[in-house]
Amino acid sequence: MSVTLRITIVAVASGFIVGLIGLLAWGLSNKSPVTGQSGFTRLSKPAPDFTLPLFDGGDLVLSEQQGKVVVINFWSSTCPPCREEARDLEDVWKTYRDKDVLFIGTNIQDFEQPALQYLDEFKVTYPNGPDDGGRISIDYGVVGIPVTFFVDRDGTVARRWVGAIGRDQLTTWIDELAAGSVPSGEVEGANADNYRTLDEL
Repeated sequence: MSVTLRITIVAVASGFIVGLIGLLAWGLSNKSPVTGQSGFTRLSKPAPDFTLPLFDGGDLVLSEQQGKVVVINFWSSTCPPCREEARDLEDVWKTYRDKDVLFIGTNIQDFEQPALQYLDEFKVTYPNGPDDGGRISIDYGVVGIPVTFFVDRDGTVARRWVGAIGRDQLTTWIDELAAGSVPSGEVEGANADNYRTLDEL
């Protein structure tokens, strides 16, 4: 093999390796963390309709709630961050339940008895039910929990929060949606330290 051919082969191989490394670095720098991906495709789009069988009997149909501000929270009894937000969700629900605001708890990847014990422990009174078969989670793009969607009176997903959510964030966004006002700040946010991907449950 001639020296020129060897130099050409080394140059081509080196260029390929450098290009591959550059492509990998670009991909890693532009990759969104999984925390931000839970439900990100739903924002500013019509909320997927669903029928949720409730733990205390009956069904809840999302499309029948149009005209209300709806807060949809995905949770599991095996999710530690869900426990951190449970009391705030219940307290804020009690404040707004008579103001055309509805909270819906969607229990995923769980068993009924632990889920019921969780609801009893945190004295949860807003409607809750299991996402049997995972269809609702799939439609909302849920890849980790907790994640909370805020649906406006027209049925559009207007806000999204991934990770445990606190009282102040809940009330700020509910007040904005209830007033029909244009968002004064961010329409999505994350608490990355208080979040679990579904394979971590």
